[in-house]
Amino acid sequence: MTEDLLYYGDNLEILGRYLADESVDLIYLDPPFKSDQDYNVLFAEQDGSRSAAQIKAFGDTWRWDAAAVAAFDSVVTSPHGRVAATMQAFHAMLGPSDMLAYLAMMAPRLIELRRVLKPTGSIYLHCDPTASHYLKLLLDAVFGPQMFRNEISWKRSQPKSHAYVNFPNCHDIIFRYSKSEKIVFNKQYMPHDKSYVKKFYKYFDEDGRRYSLDNLLNPNKNRPNLTYEFLGVTRVWRWTKERMHKAYKEGRIVQRKQGGVPRYKRYLDEMSGTPVTDNWDDIEHLHASMAEMLGYPTQKPEALLERIIQASSNPGDVVLDPFCGCGTAIASAQRLGRRWMGIDITHLAITLIKHRLHHAFGQEAQFKVVGEPVDLAGARDLAKSDPYQFQWWALGLVDARPVEQKKGADRGIDGRLFFRDDPKGGLRQIVLSVKAGTTGPTHVRDLRGVMDREKAALAVLITLQEPTQKMREEAAEAGFYASPAGSRHPRLQLRTIEELLAGQGLDYPRYAENLTFKKAPKAQRSGPVNGSLF
Repeated sequence: MTEDLLYYGDNLEILGRYLADESVDLIYLDPPFKSDQDYNVLFAEQDGSRSAAQIKAFGDTWRWDAAAVAAFDSVVTSPHGRVAATMQAFHAMLGPSDMLAYLAMMAPRLIELRRVLKPTGSIYLHCDPTASHYLKLLLDAVFGPQMFRNEISWKRSQPKSHAYVNFPNCHDIIFRYSKSEKIVFNKQYMPHDKSYVKKFYKYFDEDGRRYSLDNLLNPNKNRPNLTYEFLGVTRVWRWTKERMHKAYKEGRIVQRKQGGVPRYKRYLDEMSGTPVTDNWDDIEHLHASMAEMLGYPTQKPEALLERIIQASSNPGDVVLDPFCGCGTAIASAQRLGRRWMGIDITHLAITLIKHRLHHAFGQEAQFKVVGEPVDLAGARDLAKSDPYQFQWWALGLVDARPVEQKKGADRGIDGRLFFRDDPKGGLRQIVLSVKAGTTGPTHVRDLRGVMDREKAALAVLITLQEPTQKMREEAAEAGFYASPAGSRHPRLQLRTIEELLAGQGLDYPRYAENLTFKKAPKAQRSGPVNGSLF
């Protein structure tokens, strides 16, 4: 693998089509939890005068239907006998239920993920208690019970006070499995607790270095070769006499009073810290005041992913996230000098990830997107197969965000773009409409009315087919927007998909700042730059 890759599509299909056997060092997946709810991406209104806009990112609702039956049958008739037996046991216990549909979706994906994992690799599956017990059994079936490494508990939120008949749930589960017995694992540490430091590292050198005094006595009293006199004290020591004298000359052994038992000086700044256990309560959950919060419903803290990546991979290794959402695993891998691959089934997520990487890493983030239309034929295929995905993809070409869609209530707007071209003025808005089918002057007139109603600076109609002359004339009648700097821009613009693919963007003040998406913070690199690894 020589480049980072972002795939659009069903991860089961992508895994089977593009990823070779044993090509990935670390897998992190945060799949839907079977929570039976819809998740929306929130876009705070830029002028602060209205409530947050939202658009459905995905529905975490599974149904036992024809597709679920087909997925179940494909697993139980596969050559993976242990997985097939587990799924049949689930069927006997759960019956043809929605939970079984969810497990039937996960089983073939876990089989594929094991196939692409290197022998030294690890997989971390992030879930909540809704289905964690079933997923652990499924992981046992796929990887083998002996490959289970950890059940990590992450405190993801503060307990909610409205739980009256149950203990409030405030943690997620992260299962860690390996492909084989020989794995990559780098022990992780966190800073010592302040009270621990105060109690055990209570001594200071002349230069202010803090230290503790450690025992030098050997627990085995029957060691004649280690029994000798040192500084007037005869004991069974841990070290040989030569090593003891060397440490003493280096100032690492202290005898606090004459005749006292010498002890070893252990400096705090030489200690790695407290080893991280399987209870992760030190990584704060995301909340609105955090700079890295982008508004994606299932976004996880970068600190959480950085710990996983640092523990189970080395610089230059390949990290895969097959449910990459807003791309936290990808951004963390980029920062830590790993190669990465991400997969998501929505163009909305792909657009958010591209913005996140470009804002955080700039030109350093060089990656290829696989599965997006690259020509007019591909765009037509997408529009025919999934109009909403086509709409999200088209808006992504101009860095616009989609708006919430309600049947019969979209008010003529498919997307919005915000910019500021006057430091002393307010935000300006561009409203966008996307048409995959036949268009005409009526659509232009309607969009002009929407532009006036919304008090937008500009409006853009994106079409698959070439606009007619009448449409161009109708657009021209909307006049021009005059920016404070003196530049003029057509108020109502027509753009074809072909023009956008060729690099012809929108005509609005080029010196203006696009404020459509919340920007990810600039990366503070924790490891070597990706480009320096190859």
